[in-house]
Amino acid sequence: MVFEGRAKIVIPGDLPVQIQGSPELEKLKPYGDVTIYKDRPETSEEKVRRAAGADVIMNTRGSVKWGEAEFEHLPNLKLISLCSIGTDMIDLKAARARGIDVCNLPGRTAPVVAEHIFGLMWALAKRASYLTEQVKAGQWPRKNNVMLQGKTLGVIGTGNTGAEMARLGRAVGMNVIAWTFNPSPERAATLGVRYVELDELLKTADVVSLHVAASDKTRGLISKRELALMKQGALLVNGARGAVVDTAALVDALNSEHLGGAAVDVYEQEPPPADHPLFACEQVILTPHCADMTVEGVELLNVGVVENIIAFLDGRRQNIANP
Repeated sequence: MVFEGRAKIVIPGDLPVQIQGSPELEKLKPYGDVTIYKDRPETSEEKVRRAAGADVIMNTRGSVKWGEAEFEHLPNLKLISLCSIGTDMIDLKAARARGIDVCNLPGRTAPVVAEHIFGLMWALAKRASYLTEQVKAGQWPRKNNVMLQGKTLGVIGTGNTGAEMARLGRAVGMNVIAWTFNPSPERAATLGVRYVELDELLKTADVVSLHVAASDKTRGLISKRELALMKQGALLVNGARGAVVDTAALVDALNSEHLGGAAVDVYEQEPPPADHPLFACEQVILTPHCADMTVEGVELLNVGVVENIIAFLDGRRQNIANP
C-alpha cells in the first residue's frame, strides 16, 4: 500500500551529527517534510513532544530509545527507520503490536565495522594502549606482545560482520573457527571456516571475537564459565553488544591475568559511567561504540536509512526487523 499524502518525518536527536547536512535528505522532499532536532532528547516526554504527529521517525542515534511508553502517545506513527544494523534501542514487540514497522540496515556497514574490530584485535595483541601509557610515564616495559599470524581466531556469530572478520583473519594467515546458532556445511564452505561447538571454540581460540546480535539468547553468552574455558592469555574482542559479556566476570578474568586482554567497542550503558570497572584494567583497548564511524560508514548508513523510508512510502517494505 502506497502512503497517501505527504509524510511527516522526524529526526528526534541527531547528536553526535549523523545525517544533518547530508545531501541524502534531499531525496525525501518529494515524499514529505523533514524536521531535524540537533540535540538529544533527555526524557521520554521530550521524545514524544518532538515526534508528535510523525508518520515516520528516522532514528540516527542508538541512545534515543523507543518503547510502549512513547508509542501510546504517537498514534500516527507507522515507521521507525534506523540508521544502524542493531535494533536494541527499539521495543520491537511493542512496535509490532501498534502496527509500527521498524527497519534497519543489515550488512550495510559490515566491512567498515569488521575493519574496526580487526584493528582493535591488532592493537590489543601489540599492547598499543598499555605500552603508550607506559612510555609516556617514562617506563620502558619488556612485556611480550602477541603474534597473530598462525594463531586461531574464533568468530562467534557469522552474520555479515562476523563473516567479514573471518575473511580478514584468514587474509593475514590466521586459522579461523566459528560458532553460530544455525551452522551449515554450505555456510562454512562459503566463509572458509570450520564450525565448532561453543565450548570447543573457547578452549581452542587464541582470539575470541564476538559478532552476535543482541537478543535474549545472547545476553550473558560469555560469562564466568565461558571465560574460564578460554585459553590462558587469550584475547577477547567484543564488537557485538555490551550485554553479551558479563562485565564483572571479564574484569576478574583480566585482573587475574587468565585473559591476556580485552578490546571493547560496546557497553551495557552508553556512554559508560566514569567508574566503569574496565577502566581500571591494564590490558584493555576501549573505543566508544564507533566501529562504523568513518566517512564511508556514515555515508552508507545515510543512504540506507533514506532508501528504507522511500521504499516504505512507495509501498515496498524492506529490511523489516519486526515482521
